[in-house]
Amino acid sequence: MTETPTKTPRTRQPQDNDEIDIGFLLGSLWDHKIFIVVLAVVFAAIGLVHAMLSTPIFKADALVQVEQKSGTIAGADMQQVLGQQEPSASTEVEILRSRMILGQVVDQTDLDVQVVPNTVPVIGEWLRRKGIERPGFMTGEESVWAGESLRIGDLVTSHDSQTLQLTLRSEGQGRFSVYDAKGNLLGKGARGEKLTIEQPWIELLVTDLSAPDGATFTVVKKSRLAAIKGLEGRLQIQSLGKETGMLRLNLTGPDQQEIVESLNATTDVFLTQNIARQAAEAEKSLAFLEEQVPKVREQLTQAENRLNEFRLKNDSIDLSFETQNALNSLVSIEASLNELELQESELARRFTPNHPVYRSLLEKKEQLLREKARLEKRTDNLPETQQQVLRLSRDVKVTQEIYVQLLNRMQELRLAKAGTVGNVRILDDAVVQGQVAPRRNLIVAVAGMSGLLLAMVIVLLRAAFSRGIVSPEQLEELDLPVYATVPLSEEEKRRSDKRRQIKQDRRRKDGSIKGLLAVRNPADLSVEAIRGLRTSLHFAMMEGSDNRLVITGPSPSIGKSFLATNLAAVCAQAGQKVVVVDGDMRKGHVHEAFKQGSHDGLSEVLSGKLEFEQAIRTSELEGLSWISRGSAPPNPSELLMQPRFTDFLDYLSKTFDLVIIDTPPILAVTDAAIIGKQCGTSLMVVRFGVNTPKEIQIAENRLATGGVTLKGTILNAMEKKAATSYGYYGYYNYAYKSD
Repeated sequence: MTETPTKTPRTRQPQDNDEIDIGFLLGSLWDHKIFIVVLAVVFAAIGLVHAMLSTPIFKADALVQVEQKSGTIAGADMQQVLGQQEPSASTEVEILRSRMILGQVVDQTDLDVQVVPNTVPVIGEWLRRKGIERPGFMTGEESVWAGESLRIGDLVTSHDSQTLQLTLRSEGQGRFSVYDAKGNLLGKGARGEKLTIEQPWIELLVTDLSAPDGATFTVVKKSRLAAIKGLEGRLQIQSLGKETGMLRLNLTGPDQQEIVESLNATTDVFLTQNIARQAAEAEKSLAFLEEQVPKVREQLTQAENRLNEFRLKNDSIDLSFETQNALNSLVSIEASLNELELQESELARRFTPNHPVYRSLLEKKEQLLREKARLEKRTDNLPETQQQVLRLSRDVKVTQEIYVQLLNRMQELRLAKAGTVGNVRILDDAVVQGQVAPRRNLIVAVAGMSGLLLAMVIVLLRAAFSRGIVSPEQLEELDLPVYATVPLSEEEKRRSDKRRQIKQDRRRKDGSIKGLLAVRNPADLSVEAIRGLRTSLHFAMMEGSDNRLVITGPSPSIGKSFLATNLAAVCAQAGQKVVVVDGDMRKGHVHEAFKQGSHDGLSEVLSGKLEFEQAIRTSELEGLSWISRGSAPPNPSELLMQPRFTDFLDYLSKTFDLVIIDTPPILAVTDAAIIGKQCGTSLMVVRFGVNTPKEIQIAENRLATGGVTLKGTILNAMEKKAATSYGYYGYYNYAYKSD
């Protein structure tokens, strides 16, 4: 026998390609379009179910107008006097959000008490919304169904935590039991009767309980602050324009009645506090005037007494025309000064004397004082008696003018206080506008898109991390000739899947998964491709040193046995005398193709238990013989290295025109290299989309290291796919053990 010379293994590096191949990505998506669509539909269905089972959230809205303030005191609108602008709408928004307003709303509507019915898991709330009442077989269950309710009239507790959770269990006919969060019984009560519990201290009044025996409700008592924060989180306030003063209030929640009542209470409390705030200005001014009136009245009485006494002493002296004019002017100036004094008292509470408005008032006051001094200087030329009468008359008239002015102002303030309406108007009461969540169409669309994107990501990740050989050109770039591309046989694929299922179930193999495709269906596309391989091998083996052909591959389950047996069949159909040897003594299954067992085969021949001619079996196809793997030995590689294996191959070469040997995968064991060294022609089977360029390169190097020159490759199980680009990733060492 002529030995094949040992050659140095080739160490070629595949061409690097870091560019993103858009065509490959799009093709991969198209190849898995059914998976993508199915996953998108599944996610959309899950979204639809979620939207249907979710508790609906409703929105109520109300419209409020904040008008500019009008003076409540005639002639004393301090906002105009001070030159201040009206509070902006943002100020009113913050007032609406304040704990002062929302706290009163919580107190009025009992938002700190929440009753949650314990329903059937997942679908219980949906059943209640659909009005499905308790079925007969659910009697005594804890779940609450449609038509069953609990209403708390009063719940007072001394707890300091954020929430206090109680469980109320109906005992039928309006009676109930109360349990704490740990399930401890706290007390029992009846509808309409106040229940007092000492530890923890609780006062509970149930006004309505319509539920059968066994139904349970969770009662949550929130702290006032927690209830305020909860209301604030659901309340939205929008300002409609900068100068309109229009505020739209929106409140969301699952209970339509609750959100309407809470929103109406919010607008009512806002209006009430606004009126109280407006009336407070009149109250402060009225209190100040009520303190001053008795003092002014006393001053007026004293001034009148002094004037009367002087006239009695001086025989009722009358004022001259000039003195009367001076008196009138002085009285007018004094009245103006008194008005300025009132305004100054208001300004002193708000500003310092350096404020522009305050300085303007002081300047006006100084001007009046100068005018007063000028008039007083003119009266100095009058007779002493006239001067005295003038001073006393002026005191009477000025004090009288002040007194009348104060009385008028007090009357105005009383009228203003009684008629205060505030500058807030409720234009629209709260009305439920409809359901705002869940938005079923949006949820279904988002869920469907999520499923679509997830499926696409999965497909692209799989394509990125498992980019096996998908075209002959990829093998040719590795300097490996491609002798044939064998399309995937759908019939054989179904039979292989059935074989794997039977192996997984550990059932005995039967004839339904056996047989040669070339005999069973000669017109199959795979068989036609194998016939082309037969022609290519005729010329390839002419250069070989013998008539032996080794079929190997980098990994298991890539179709080596299928190609070996069917290639032998088509060669036998062409008139050659062919033998197929199952060289895989660990897991070979050539015997399945011939519908017989694996006993009395190669392992028995190599161990000397069987003669050469006794191991050869004939098949139903004339000219085709085969040799099974035999019993699985503990040392297959050592048996192949014995001289008896060489003698056996020589015997077969002389007996048959063509010897085809099916070997184990080279990346798993070294048997293929041992067998290939004694054969003239070796071909490697590459599985479409499974074996990567890196795997093929390592397999070729291992064969070359063992002295085997690889003639070429066979691209098996070729599929028509849109993705035609390629790449390679790391190879794997496959576990390969005997059955």
